[in-house]
Amino acid sequence: MLDKNKKQKIIAKFRTHAGDTGSPEVQVAILTAEIDELIGHLKSHRKDHSSRRGLLRKVGERRRLLRFLQRENAQSFEKLVKALNLKAAKQFADLDKVDNVDDIVEEVA
Repeated sequence: MLDKNKKQKIIAKFRTHAGDTGSPEVQVAILTAEIDELIGHLKSHRKDHSSRRGLLRKVGERRRLLRFLQRENAQSFEKLVKALNLKAAKQFADLDKVDNVDDIVEEVA
């Protein structure tokens, strides 16, 4: 579980406006930190099945929030995924390497 100071730092880093504590960006960032802590716990306590269940629940919640954010605000989604270094960031890294997407579209057509 995250301590209060760590959670406040995460909120300050990912908030969209002053006083923001519940935006999808903040929620995903907090869930990511909690997931990282649970993964560390489960590496040393392999038979802790109740914590494993909690981890799966948090991963599912984060996935739903990311899907919502991608649908509602794709630019914010891309920025957040890159900042948190999530798996979905790989697809955006490939697009950043390309200088001009229009040239690729013309080549394909």
